[in-house]
Amino acid sequence: MKSEEEWQKELTAEQYKVLRKEGTERAFSGKYWDNHKKGMYKCAGCGEKVFSSKDKFESGTGWPSFSQAEKGVETKKDRRLFISRTEVHCKKCGGHLGHVFDDGPMPGGQRYCINSVSLDFKEEK
Repeated sequence: MKSEEEWQKELTAEQYKVLRKEGTERAFSGKYWDNHKKGMYKCAGCGEKVFSSKDKFESGTGWPSFSQAEKGVETKKDRRLFISRTEVHCKKCGGHLGHVFDDGPMPGGQRYCINSVSLDFKEEK
């Protein structure tokens, strides 16, 4: 694990706010919410594979949305606001990616609502 000082040196201010302090970028502001290229989304903090473009769908929310995650993702309960939500984190570095909701497409019914700033994208050749 890296120290907070090391994370601050490696990440942009926005990435640090989201990945390390569990912030959220503004809707429709991220570089991947409207990305339709094929490839793999990786954690911007450590490079762990977290989502595939084959699972990306248009949710209309302004954030990249996925119907399922790769094995590099874990979840935990978030009760900071007055509602209970489920946070999505990178399993390798613990970076905050976004939240998952039970209003996605079937068969799984999940919508992983992810911050673009917490992702890097490797296009499939």
